[in-house]
Amino acid sequence: MDEKLKSFLHNDKHFFGLLVITVALASFSLGRLSALEKEPNQEASVSHNEIKPTNQEVSVVATTTTSKLEGGEVVASKSGTKYHKPDCPGASQIKPANIITFKSAAAAAAAGYTPAANCPGL
Repeated sequence: MDEKLKSFLHNDKHFFGLLVITVALASFSLGRLSALEKEPNQEASVSHNEIKPTNQEVSVVATTTTSKLEGGEVVASKSGTKYHKPDCPGASQIKPANIITFKSAAAAAAAGYTPAANCPGL
């Protein structure tokens, strides 16, 4: 059995193929492990800062409190141009200090924001 394994590994094609597969599996495992170590996405908490639009339907989430946004509300970044549903991937990328909320998509559109393309249902 040892002789068969040695002769198999002495062939350059087999050795490098096995090496590539081993490196790929190790890389995948390390990437997966690093993804599991990240903390789960937390609800946005925002500090009170001045807001970009002057529309009366716009509000800033209360200072350093965590709150769940209601169904019709949408969020945007003070420095951005797109609005998102609170559960969309883009909404989680907005820094908490920059989040502003709108009571509706129409209010966000009236303030000059456009819907995010990666947010289904907008």
